[in-house]
Amino acid sequence: MTASTTINKGDSPNGDRKPSSILHQSVLGSRRFSNYWWATIVTMGATGFLLAGISSYLKVNLLLVTDPTQLIFVPQGLVMGLYGTAGLLLALYLWLMILWDVGGGYNDFNQETGKIKIFRWGFPGKNRRIEIDTYTQDVQSVRIDIKEGLNPRRALYLRVKGRRDIPLTRVGQPLSLAELETTGAELARFLRVPLEGL
Repeated sequence: MTASTTINKGDSPNGDRKPSSILHQSVLGSRRFSNYWWATIVTMGATGFLLAGISSYLKVNLLLVTDPTQLIFVPQGLVMGLYGTAGLLLALYLWLMILWDVGGGYNDFNQETGKIKIFRWGFPGKNRRIEIDTYTQDVQSVRIDIKEGLNPRRALYLRVKGRRDIPLTRVGQPLSLAELETTGAELARFLRVPLEGL
């Protein structure tokens, strides 16, 4: 989760500000700096391997930094070409994830209408748009899930009557504990429900 915006719907007639009635949280998907970084690195490395394999086959130097024409095509050039092809396929997957912004979206909590909307982008197909609508009166609590170790997980969930817990935070890179607690407390206070898991 990257940003929370509380929208205040105006001032009361006596000059006091009304309590905010809409909470909008943007959720960062695949368009993270780390994904751009790895997609760029994999693309450059895979292109180098593929060009080295082609250079060893054609005996023409296609690289600026080294001369792969001295490599024997079978097996060295062939293996480098296969590594390059596999790397470019991985890079294509990473760039498509960034282009489609898989996992990106928002959480909208509206006290005026009593509605909650959770929206995420998925992979292309019939489930590209993932939307969950529910009502604020059905919310039982906001739950913090923390699992430390080799594969840490730090996430916020919305516990709703008659449904499985709804995840509210981004997938992948876990949030810091301070950010998780602050966001969870803000949301629980906004929805007037308890905060669980601390």
